[in-house]
Amino acid sequence: MTSASWNRVHLAIIVVLLVVIGGLVYTFVVAGSTQPAADGRVAIVLDPAERALMLREMREFVAGVERVTGALARDDMPAVAAAARAVGSAKARGVPVGMLGKLPLEFKTLAYATHRGFDAIAAAADAGATSRQTLTALSELLGQCVTCHARYALAPPPSTAGR
Repeated sequence: MTSASWNRVHLAIIVVLLVVIGGLVYTFVVAGSTQPAADGRVAIVLDPAERALMLREMREFVAGVERVTGALARDDMPAVAAAARAVGSAKARGVPVGMLGKLPLEFKTLAYATHRGFDAIAAAADAGATSRQTLTALSELLGQCVTCHARYALAPPPSTAGR
């Protein structure tokens, strides 16, 4: 084989590898593991442990909102900050990388924005924000939750029928 032929073979191998890597990056970073849901939303397909983690995190968001609103009702801004911080960005660090790859990019963007929103509420409460300002921020944050739940669903767990 001539040097030019080897160069073409190497170039073809490089192109094929780049296409494969590009496909993997698209799937892992952008598309995730999804399927159409019966109600028109996008269903995210997770294994049972990942699904349980996702549902637990959403319950923690709701519990965080409850603690923030309770503290707001008492006008207890240090408690607002503590409750918001508990579900802020530090909480997002425990998500397994494999699970992150199954989440579509827009979902990940909304999820991280929600964690950062709680961080912002905590920081504002620490800096002397009023209850009204905090309630406005919390309302905007809940809008992100509504957007996410309107667009995404979790795929039903695999059926164990017939096993």
